[in-house]
Amino acid sequence: MTDQICRWGILGTAGIARKNWKAIRLSGNARVTAVASRSVDSAARFIEECSSQVPQPGTPEPVGSYEALLDRDDVDAVYIPLPTALRHPWVIRAGEAGKHVLAEKPAALNSRQVEEMLRACRENGVQYMDGVMFMHSQRLPMIRGLLDDPAQIGSLKRIAGQFSFAGDEEFRTSNIRVHSELEPHGCLGDLGWYCIRFFLWVMNGQTPTEVRARILSSLQGQTSPQPVPGEFSAELTFPGGVTASFYCSFVTENQQWMHVSGSRGYLRVNDFVLPFHGPEVDAFVGQDTFFADNCSFHMENHLTRHSVREYDAGQTSAQEVRLMRAFSEIVISGQTCDTWPEWTLKTQRVLDACFESAQQDGAPQNL
Repeated sequence: MTDQICRWGILGTAGIARKNWKAIRLSGNARVTAVASRSVDSAARFIEECSSQVPQPGTPEPVGSYEALLDRDDVDAVYIPLPTALRHPWVIRAGEAGKHVLAEKPAALNSRQVEEMLRACRENGVQYMDGVMFMHSQRLPMIRGLLDDPAQIGSLKRIAGQFSFAGDEEFRTSNIRVHSELEPHGCLGDLGWYCIRFFLWVMNGQTPTEVRARILSSLQGQTSPQPVPGEFSAELTFPGGVTASFYCSFVTENQQWMHVSGSRGYLRVNDFVLPFHGPEVDAFVGQDTFFADNCSFHMENHLTRHSVREYDAGQTSAQEVRLMRAFSEIVISGQTCDTWPEWTLKTQRVLDACFESAQQDGAPQNL
């Protein structure tokens, strides 16, 4: 590290890396020093295109292999947006090379792989974190305050959510997310991961005691050996009787909502993963009332908007920038944080149980 700046290397040139390239630049305590691809030309093209819109301090170096990037002395942390099937070996290699690791989700093919990845990072004294951006939003502390206020939601009873988008023909035939060898979990891994994480966060890290899940429809890319989940639903039961359900899909148009129900009211977030464009993020608390007087019947909607000032993306207050800033602070401090790997492992274990249940036609899986 130089002058309290975390120096980043990027392993791979996936589209999401462009968003995080900008987030690193805006973080105030980090910069990109190198980008690796399977060819120098590909890495150089990625750097040129990103730099044309968001230049980094100095020009990052294009690197023609992932191994060569991990060998560099000017890289403190690596961001790994590689396909899920490739994350396990490269996270371990990064940890063994002494590089802190921020990796995309789902973390790996299964929880056993995640345990091995986390062990490699822990034994080499480096930080691991997954790339769930909403965990770093200022909206979450606001929502926690609402959930913990007995006058708002009351006793928690039920959580429900949906995260979906309708992929076009090119997506359905050639995107890696419909390739069983690269992304075998399909929409469950790409979208359901976020739903599971939000449930776990609402439940203060408690894991469900039982899950039941089903693959509602499948997709299979042209070069994919097997189909992957295209639509997926799951029902989760938590300690204390709280239940939760989610639906995720590659064939249903954009939705990303969460609804938390309690004994006194409900809380709704309409954009829990990717905040709607604007300078604020919000959540709504409803305490609707039913009124009946002889022949007059009415349901009254009482909805209160709660918000914090935070841009949706591409600004210093945005959640992806806060993620990069927080991770870089950990690297600069020299002290790792166990909380982030724990979130990842819990999420992966629940995802594994959902996937296993769906493979068994909805048979219950106990955690």
